[in-house]
Amino acid sequence: MMPTSPANLADKSLRGAWKDYLEVCKPKVVAVMLFTALVGMLLAAPVALPPPTLLTALAGIALVAASAAAINQVADHRIDAVMRRTRARPLPAGHLEPRRVLWFAAVIGVAGALLLALWVNLLTALLTVLSLVGYAFVYTRYLKYATPQNIVIGGAAGATPPLLGWTAATGQVDFPALLLFLIIFVWTPPHFWALALYRKDEYADAAVPMLPVTHGEDYTRLHILLYTLLLALVTLLPYVTGMSGAIYLFGALLLDAVFLYYAVSLKVTRSRDKAMETFVFSIIYLLLLFAALLLDRYLLLLSA
Repeated sequence: MMPTSPANLADKSLRGAWKDYLEVCKPKVVAVMLFTALVGMLLAAPVALPPPTLLTALAGIALVAASAAAINQVADHRIDAVMRRTRARPLPAGHLEPRRVLWFAAVIGVAGALLLALWVNLLTALLTVLSLVGYAFVYTRYLKYATPQNIVIGGAAGATPPLLGWTAATGQVDFPALLLFLIIFVWTPPHFWALALYRKDEYADAAVPMLPVTHGEDYTRLHILLYTLLLALVTLLPYVTGMSGAIYLFGALLLDAVFLYYAVSLKVTRSRDKAMETFVFSIIYLLLLFAALLLDRYLLLLSA
């Protein structure tokens, strides 16, 4: 067997480091955000949006979102080391140094903001940077530890991607963009509280005052159900206001029915496994709901 050369070791180390840097950017979360941003863009300008603008906007939003995620992981790396689901992340596992990750986050964040400011529009750049500040600093450094309503208040930062997509296409904030923002804002608590139920003991060990830790599991299950009911009402607004048509309405009603089934089952069974199932479905729900918005718009255009 041939010995491994220093050059090969360095190459493997470099490849491993880039995988670690990619992981601190939370690529799966950013991918969901980008999809909702893309839907916002295409709803705002379904036929007139130039591809270079679309791609530049997505790249800028992705870079700033990845920067916020990396800053979040630096801020949370000590509690991540306590929780089973996060202790293998690059920072708590010792694969990366916090200082280097902060420099990395600064570089990609500035690059993303410049892309948006120079080649998209200043409004989108400003709103995207504000969402970074809201998530990486206001939520992560303060709200997360200050109140069990952390995810409700902090959810505003995570609800901005479709709004950012809309402003990237139009240069202004319109009422339909606010509806898209509202859908994700109301979706966030039942989505995240389901995970918090499943990981309650870990959050308690990390001294993070998530709702199941401070108010108990039954209280959290009730609020998941109440927010899911509110979400079902909010998702009707695009149809009620004329923003979308019957195709979206059918998809929204079907998805809301399934989400409500999970929320009721979670309250009745008190099952930890059902909490994780609810969390996973909530992600599928959001993707399919925004896909229904897009399908409704383009089928309407094709039939016109």
